[in-house]
Amino acid sequence: MQQTIFIIGLGLIGGSLALGLKRNKDVKIIGYDANGHTLRTAKRISVIDEMAINIEESTASADVIVFATPVSETIRLMQEMPKWQLKKQVIVTDTGSTKKEIMKAAISLKEQGITFIGGHPMAGSHKSGVEAARAILFENAYYLLTPFEDEPKERIQALINLLQVTKAKLVQVEAEEHDHMTAVVSHFPHLVAASLVHQLSFENEQYPFTKQLAAGGFRDLTRIASANPVVWRDITLQNRKELSAQLQTWTDEMTKLQNLLSYADSSEIEDYFSTAKRIRDDLPINTQGAMFSVFDLYVDVPDYPGVISEITGYLAQDNISITNIRIVETREDVFGILVISFQSTDDRAKAVACIANNTTFETYIS
Repeated sequence: MQQTIFIIGLGLIGGSLALGLKRNKDVKIIGYDANGHTLRTAKRISVIDEMAINIEESTASADVIVFATPVSETIRLMQEMPKWQLKKQVIVTDTGSTKKEIMKAAISLKEQGITFIGGHPMAGSHKSGVEAARAILFENAYYLLTPFEDEPKERIQALINLLQVTKAKLVQVEAEEHDHMTAVVSHFPHLVAASLVHQLSFENEQYPFTKQLAAGGFRDLTRIASANPVVWRDITLQNRKELSAQLQTWTDEMTKLQNLLSYADSSEIEDYFSTAKRIRDDLPINTQGAMFSVFDLYVDVPDYPGVISEITGYLAQDNISITNIRIVETREDVFGILVISFQSTDDRAKAVACIANNTTFETYIS
């Protein structure tokens, strides 16, 4: 029996979800986007099966409705939803990065008998827009669901059954738990990265060569500061209470670090870095976490003409796609001079084997 899925918002996430769900041949995808060009592009490149010109006209036939829009826009549309004609058994979900405000808005839907199950696929890309959509985007990524505590299990399972084809790791959590955990490992690190870049800008005014030195490890460390400012404005506002608590914890940690510097106890300073190294090294490397993952491979290569084309040639022979490649000039605390980025851990693992089979170059995963 064919299911009709209506996806509202056809950016990277909405488009990738559409492609992932289309792996199921019994699914028809209707798509809507406020940007007419995006909507037409999605149809032209077969991200969706059918275009919706008007939201309300398409909700009547939908078995599942997905809001892949910014949280503020999702909440606005949810407030209009009771006016729409809906199937009795429709399931409504979203893809927002924060969940407490979404689930608060969903209470009125629940009171009117509309099933709403919050969702957050924790995946992303260095590219944006529907043209960047990929069916594999959610593979091995955590996809968190935040149903109401008394939501019937069969309704939750129905959504899980639909989403399983994306090959994401589906996990149920409470909305408050979700917002706390993502604040720790995703939202707050964005604030830290942005603050480090601001500090670099300040220092660069007096020491102009600082920016050139930042082209190495500093650039990698602060990569997430290049994320969409509007998106992160909204996330910061929506999760500001959790972020304020994290900032206080961070401030306490910085005070601790300031004391270490003041007392200059070499053993305590070494212990501080040793503990950080141990915890960091224990983090999983073969799965996607809360933030968009870049699957980088660092390669120590000798300096001779053609070495880069040699490596990319070996990768091409083995049909291994790369998403980015660059040379690192500032190499302090960075393994290798050549950094190659891949779409997945599998592609990176294949690249490691390929380079090992064809060269004597050492490779590192940071």
